[in-house]
Amino acid sequence: MMEIEQILNKISLLSKDSIQLIKSKINLITLPKGSILFDTKRVETKVYFIKRGIARAYTLDKENEITFWFGQEGDFIISIRSYVENKPSYEIVELLEDCELYEINTNDLYNLYNFNLEFSNWGRKFTEKDLMRTEEIFIFHKSKSATERYQKLLKDNPSLINRVQLGHIASYLGISQVTLSRIRAEI
Repeated sequence: MMEIEQILNKISLLSKDSIQLIKSKINLITLPKGSILFDTKRVETKVYFIKRGIARAYTLDKENEITFWFGQEGDFIISIRSYVENKPSYEIVELLEDCELYEINTNDLYNLYNFNLEFSNWGRKFTEKDLMRTEEIFIFHKSKSATERYQKLLKDNPSLINRVQLGHIASYLGISQVTLSRIRAEI
């Protein structure tokens, strides 16, 4: 489990005073497996940081779910479209385990950004990290074979294999569950 100070400082270091100020705006919540945090039908007004548990972001293509992101302890969950444009989310975010999450209202974050330069810089780094995460996912899916994508997932996030349904992993890798089983047998 990660404490909020560790998660915030992983994004960009904050002074102790700033940590205390942002902590006064953050709530710790517990939600059960299967909860939907974000939906494409609404504007999201909160940002989450995962203390314990795992989540996935997906979209619907006709009737198929396409998983494009997994988050676990220490990661943040944000709908960048809602955060930047105040429009409904592109993605659906579902909790795959019972989770403990730190939540903060987007308006509270914006008020902190306006409060001082340290928070403003932290907010810039926060959005930069989300952009880098998105870019990495895009390049990962476009430049690697299915086997290479699976091997990278094993290397970077070995615990996912035991914590996430194989159907979600296959969707994330852009392959069928049969192909995933074949790749796993070969490795």
